[in-house]
Amino acid sequence: MKYLIIGLGNYGGVLAEELTALGHEVIGVDSEALQAERYKEKVATTYVLDATDDMALSVLPFNGVDIVIVAIGENFGASVRIVSLLKKRNVKHIYARAVDDVHKAVLDAFSLDRILTPEKDAARLLVQLLELDAEVEHFSVDDNNYVFKFAVPAKLVGYKISELNLEQESRLRIISVVMGKQTSNFLGISKKEYVSTIDYSEEYDLKEEDGLVCYGQYSDFMKFWKSVK
Repeated sequence: MKYLIIGLGNYGGVLAEELTALGHEVIGVDSEALQAERYKEKVATTYVLDATDDMALSVLPFNGVDIVIVAIGENFGASVRIVSLLKKRNVKHIYARAVDDVHKAVLDAFSLDRILTPEKDAARLLVQLLELDAEVEHFSVDDNNYVFKFAVPAKLVGYKISELNLEQESRLRIISVVMGKQTSNFLGISKKEYVSTIDYSEEYDLKEEDGLVCYGQYSDFMKFWKSVK
């Protein structure tokens, strides 16, 4: 895909580099020549211009990109003005960064494809990592619902899946069971292999090396997790 990123500060710059590393074409824009120069060799093209100036925006190839990302956050006024000018130019797909709830509320009025809240997301992720340690992999489906993958806690080893009553008691739905087993390679070295299946028996006895993948609300999972740890 082809991205145009306005604002090559800490957030926009990392975004530009990571997208480029993944094979996407990135056009970077910044009002500071020094910032644009930093990424000149790292992205496809860079422009030095004031994106709050409607005339200056006319040189940018909006029709040739898939998504425009306004990565400016600290300058509230500049961020809102740039988004307004992009909407005026009928740019189809716009993502914009918001640094707080007021900023987000204003950007919401423009009906953008997505409002990015990296600072809030990073803080939330850190809290979740601290609460869950490294034993749970998770990703959000929306603000409330998540998919969780975790090793079977010692308290649940030996239970049948039907005995967990996760959906009734914890409002968590099991998506799949990750079954672990010890195998040996051609050198005779023992190792664990894992197979995830959605075709599991409700009478399957959970083993120490198994894992579960569940879907549900974060608050419900935390209640369940604290009860089994």
